[in-house]
Amino acid sequence: MTNGKRWIAMAAAAMAGIGMAGAADARVPAGTWANPSNTVQVRFAPCGRGPDAELMCGTVVWASEQAKADAARGGSPRLVGTRLFTDFEEEEPGRWAGTVFVPDIGREVEGTITQLDARTLVGQGCLLGRLGCREQRWHRVK
Repeated sequence: MTNGKRWIAMAAAAMAGIGMAGAADARVPAGTWANPSNTVQVRFAPCGRGPDAELMCGTVVWASEQAKADAARGGSPRLVGTRLFTDFEEEEPGRWAGTVFVPDIGREVEGTITQLDARTLVGQGCLLGRLGCREQRWHRVK
């Protein structure tokens, strides 16, 4: 998997199911989640209010040296502190949709996050429409 595809998958997965509570909980989920390869950790937290619900955003709180280097090659020199998930709104219980920034390709994509359980998120995102789509499972960091 190329770095760009890996980032899309990570971002989408991170969006997929963020939270400490069960998927049916209507509150904005919060917590820190790691991608499958444990190279990036993102903290999700409320970040405002949309027309119908509270919004959720996710910011990188830790990244491996390789992830930082990949992001820098894509035009994002400062990975830690970068907001990857913006304005995620709950579409249905346990499923969120919003914008994902993919630092190693310097692009934003639309994505979803679905929370499978208290420890597992599945993120999905596509580069263009239904093309270049990826899915990734993230796990909660203790």
